[in-house]
Amino acid sequence: MAKWHTDCIEKPLRICFEMIGHFVGSHPWLFFIAPLILSAGLGSGFYVLKDGMSNNIEEQFTPVDGHAKLERKYIQETFPGNDSMFSSLRLSTDGTYATFIATSERNVLTVESLQEILDLDLKVRSMVMCFDDESFEYVDVCATVIGTCSSNDILDIIGYNASNIDLVNLTFPWYYSDFGNIPLHVSLGSVKVNKENSVVESAKAIQIHYYLREDNKTKTDLWLEGFMKLVSNESTTFIKVSYSTSMSMQWEFEKSPASIIHLFSITYAIAITFSIISCWRLDNVRSKVWVASCGVLSTGLAVLTGFGMLLLLGQPFVMTVASCPFMILGIGIDDMFIMISCWQRTRVLDSVPDRLADTYRDAAVSISITTLTDALALFLGYSSPFGSVRSFCLYAGISVGFCYLYNITFLGACMALNGQREAGNKHWFTCAKIPEDPPSGKSKAFSICCVGGSYDRVTEKEEIQPVSRFFEKFYGPFLTQKWIKVCVFVIYAGYLAVSVYGCSTLKEGLDIRNLALDDSYIINYYNNQRQHFPEYSCNVMVAVKQAAFPYWSEGEQKTLRSCISNFENLTYVNSTFAWFLSFQQYANATNLNISSQQAFQSHLPHFLELNSMFRQDINLTADNEIRASRFFIQTLNKTTMKDMLLGLRKTAEQCPIELLVYHPAFIYFDQYTIIMDITVQTVLVAAVVMLVVSLILIPDPLCSLWVAFAICSVIVGVAGFMALWGVSLDSISMINLVICIGFSVDFSAHISYSFVSSPKSAANEKATDAVAHLGYPILQGAASTILGVVVLSMSGSCIFRTFFKIMFLVIAFGLFHGLVFIPVFLTLFGACGKWC
Repeated sequence: MAKWHTDCIEKPLRICFEMIGHFVGSHPWLFFIAPLILSAGLGSGFYVLKDGMSNNIEEQFTPVDGHAKLERKYIQETFPGNDSMFSSLRLSTDGTYATFIATSERNVLTVESLQEILDLDLKVRSMVMCFDDESFEYVDVCATVIGTCSSNDILDIIGYNASNIDLVNLTFPWYYSDFGNIPLHVSLGSVKVNKENSVVESAKAIQIHYYLREDNKTKTDLWLEGFMKLVSNESTTFIKVSYSTSMSMQWEFEKSPASIIHLFSITYAIAITFSIISCWRLDNVRSKVWVASCGVLSTGLAVLTGFGMLLLLGQPFVMTVASCPFMILGIGIDDMFIMISCWQRTRVLDSVPDRLADTYRDAAVSISITTLTDALALFLGYSSPFGSVRSFCLYAGISVGFCYLYNITFLGACMALNGQREAGNKHWFTCAKIPEDPPSGKSKAFSICCVGGSYDRVTEKEEIQPVSRFFEKFYGPFLTQKWIKVCVFVIYAGYLAVSVYGCSTLKEGLDIRNLALDDSYIINYYNNQRQHFPEYSCNVMVAVKQAAFPYWSEGEQKTLRSCISNFENLTYVNSTFAWFLSFQQYANATNLNISSQQAFQSHLPHFLELNSMFRQDINLTADNEIRASRFFIQTLNKTTMKDMLLGLRKTAEQCPIELLVYHPAFIYFDQYTIIMDITVQTVLVAAVVMLVVSLILIPDPLCSLWVAFAICSVIVGVAGFMALWGVSLDSISMINLVICIGFSVDFSAHISYSFVSSPKSAANEKATDAVAHLGYPILQGAASTILGVVVLSMSGSCIFRTFFKIMFLVIAFGLFHGLVFIPVFLTLFGACGKWC
């Protein structure tokens, strides 16, 4: 039974590319100049780069349609803030604030340490800033409570007098005073208490907050900048200070792109150097130095054109896009090496258009698979709910398309021009005609520098390169030996086992610290916060959405209390703070009966007068009926953010009363609930699409299945090993996994296609022929891609280091699959040619 070949697409594609190659080879200057003009025109989009930057962390790194954003909208509409009664507990956003953490190795609750904190607090409050030719202080921009700036509980307790600390018995986590219960766990960190009476014996950290009004962002931003400058220059004796503001992470995040600008020049210098060395020939005519240089230039033009076009179209430019050029460089150079390899297998004596036509015909499927799979994987990633992933995938996908276009046109024209030089037997540098054989009487130096143009007289093709000969004569036969195949299977089993184990340890979610540079001041702040305030987490709002809920009804009260008990029974919930519980306590203390609607509604206004903050927790209609209300539950850091968020939402759903849970941090926690599902969904869909592409372009269904197998295998390996390398699954690593889908196809597709196209009959011979023809270009492409991103390992940003880690894993595993695993697997199934 004959083999089943599906070349209905592959054959016309090869013919089409042959015609294109002949046309480009006949008109090289047209295709050399046109891309330059196009890239210059569209590259003008970089003039609007500054206006096109979109680095808002919430917009780019949280789900676009996240559940928490709908919850926030409801909270903001139902419980609008009161500017005259500020409460950080009731904020629907993070608010506008500055904060510092004062730490001491022994005890921060000493007179000396507290005095330094009070001195710093006074300097902050007295700091004078200028805006519109007017000076202002903290009191002019602070968030107020009944006309007074919101204060810090711990400083209020000691009356802003450090000596009073010896007169006060602080209790933790709550301090009970005549003015109410004060949550000291917000202010004090690393606390040591007396186990018998909960009196604080020592603490290693104090956190101080300064909340600002949000009516004039320019003015408050100016004050925040002044705060950072003041605190950063403050020297202390007894305490160490770390600080942050509500804008710090955003400002630090925006510094990341500038941190890698200098790496672009290093990367392209490395790429050019590597390409030139790889394409250097001792033969002064056959050397491909100029083609290699133009190949690197071609990728640069592709990035310039793709980015410029999207900027002109108004597409937002997110910081993560800055890593695109490093990836595009690898893709472009990979295709260049394939094309050069195909050129070297053409007849030297043919005309340049004919040689380029043969080159395009042989390279058509390989570079088309590379581009199509990479581009499709990226465009599939555009469906992600994360803005940063969408922006990256769009910019990268378009740039890959232009890279493909410029390789066919610009790089092809450069190969044609270089071919004309070779046809004239001219020196690669001087372009002067030189002899093929050294004239008699000339020195050895003349033979090395001024002679070239030799070729294999039997095949009429360029002489095989030493590395290609190594793949043909040594590596191919070595790999196809039976005992080596057994070893390969053992190695693959080990690889798969470690990968699966790594996948089981994969963590989810974006660590907010990773958005800042390593040397950022906020890293120290976040470290102190985690070290000294590790126990308590968010104070979560729980909104009772049920309109006209009868809070006075004993039966409904039991239902509500039962729901509260369900929350408190969660291991990560500590306590509940609710207006209706306080109202009931007030009624019991004053012997009021509020068990009827009339009594409840008549006594409630007086209660709210005494506890004015509770007014913000109740949404009343014009008829004084409660449309909605909210209460708060204090959570603990006893589980993952994902489990806490899902657990709270599930508990709210199980309550017979319609409830909603919300905290500003949930905007970011939402990524934990979808990142795994979205990533798996994207990878599976992309793998199916890659399989379809392979079936269309590779004329053998079985080999296409092996390509699909390689995709899945590489992705599992990358996911597993990135977990072992300390990389979590978040929107940043998701970008790289999307790239992984495309890159994992490339090497395996090249080898599989070469295996199928080989004229040899035996499976071992076909495998040897495949690695002989494409082993060296694949190795060159892998090395060039790794060199293209290796400089990112020196970046001060975790985002770009993550990009390097995953790209390194992708290329390394892709290379192993392309040159080791897939050739061996193909030989085993290729031997069954009679039925496959």
